Amino acid sequence: MMALTSINPFNGEVLARFGKHTPQEVEHALSLSARRAPAWREAGFAPRAALLREVARLLRERQGEYARLMALEMGKPMREGRAEVLKCAWVCEFYAEQAAAMLADEVVASDAQTSWVIYEPLGTVLGIMPWNFPFWQVLRAVAPILMAGNTFLLKHASNVPQCAVALDVLFRDAGAPEGVFTILLVGSEVVPALIDDVRIHGVTLTGSESAGRHVAALAGAALKPVVMELGGSDAFVVLQDADLELALEHAVRSRFQNNGQSCIAAKRFIVHESLAEDFCQGMAARVAALRVGDPVEEGTEIGPLARPDLRQQVLDQVQASVRDGARVLQGGVAVAGSFAAMQACVLTDVRPGMAAFDEEIFGPVAAICVAQDDVHALHLANASRFGLGGSIWTRDVARGEALARLLECGAVFVNGMVKSDPRLPFGGCKVSGLGRELGVQGLRAFTNVKTLWIG
Repeated sequence: MMALTSINPFNGEVLARFGKHTPQEVEHALSLSARRAPAWREAGFAPRAALLREVARLLRERQGEYARLMALEMGKPMREGRAEVLKCAWVCEFYAEQAAAMLADEVVASDAQTSWVIYEPLGTVLGIMPWNFPFWQVLRAVAPILMAGNTFLLKHASNVPQCAVALDVLFRDAGAPEGVFTILLVGSEVVPALIDDVRIHGVTLTGSESAGRHVAALAGAALKPVVMELGGSDAFVVLQDADLELALEHAVRSRFQNNGQSCIAAKRFIVHESLAEDFCQGMAARVAALRVGDPVEEGTEIGPLARPDLRQQVLDQVQASVRDGARVLQGGVAVAGSFAAMQACVLTDVRPGMAAFDEEIFGPVAAICVAQDDVHALHLANASRFGLGGSIWTRDVARGEALARLLECGAVFVNGMVKSDPRLPFGGCKVSGLGRELGVQGLRAFTNVKTLWIG
């Protein structure tokens, strides 16, 4: 049985090794979660909210510790790591405050004497989570799932075992009853049996398109509800009347946050032909100024990719696009002497049919396409099998809203960077996912929506 190994992606140093849980340990964890579920269901909102408030307090207290852990284990720059931890505290506090009202019984007029819609927990939910936001992706799922009265069993990404253990300690220190939040230190080979187990009542996954197809098939065979947030290739549409400086500022932030390893990062920059030259020059200059280095150092803006194989995949996609006619304006090569870092890259002359347009590039690469007009820009934006998010940049808000309604994705921001928000539903269409996290929709995702009719 191979260990789960924590490796510093900047220098390749082995940080820690964890033995995978044995079948007996997996059974024990699953049994704990299942046995706790009835009591957690009956506990009511007050103790659930108290737990999440204490989790939020500890997150704020430990933000520096957790940011450093993410920097060491998966390469996130320190400033971004602290922001991630604070956002985790926010989602916990939001649902602690709002869940009771969001899940209150709803009276619905019908031919009954009285009829309600009520929301009841399902039981134990399995969370399969990625490495790129190792605290946020977990807590944005955990907070609503626990507040709805379910218990949570976490299978985290195999390259962030220290983050998984830190989350386990966090919930223990916050006073979570045993079985409310439980981690599994296992590989993906255990997932099919977990999903098929009758004690698992739902599955939430954030991951790749291929992982989503596999998990959806397993959950479908077991007839279990699933929420999936998968890959994205978000369009960043710059119209002719856009504020160019504002668009450039947000373009760099949106594409290169988390070293470019974000599902909702802007990836395809679709720019009106009258602004294209200035946009390309401005983007290349700003990206050249980004500091690439050790993510533990405070001044670093771009850290390494999470693994060397992921860097190689991105470099291969860049080279494939260049062979098909794209031009490199900046970067796009490995950082000499680094285990998994690369120079942030700007590509132009990108068109449909190229890897930089058709595929998700999960790394620091901005792909710029030129549009002739609004209709052409909309066509390019929608010419993708992905549909997670998108943004439109224009001084004419009504024009932006009209185009936003035609964009085929789960979220569109006009003159703003696409980001998740606990108050709003988050998810995609096409191959970017199923269902929604966050907002009231995410809170109700793992509930039995029951009709109660009294004659």
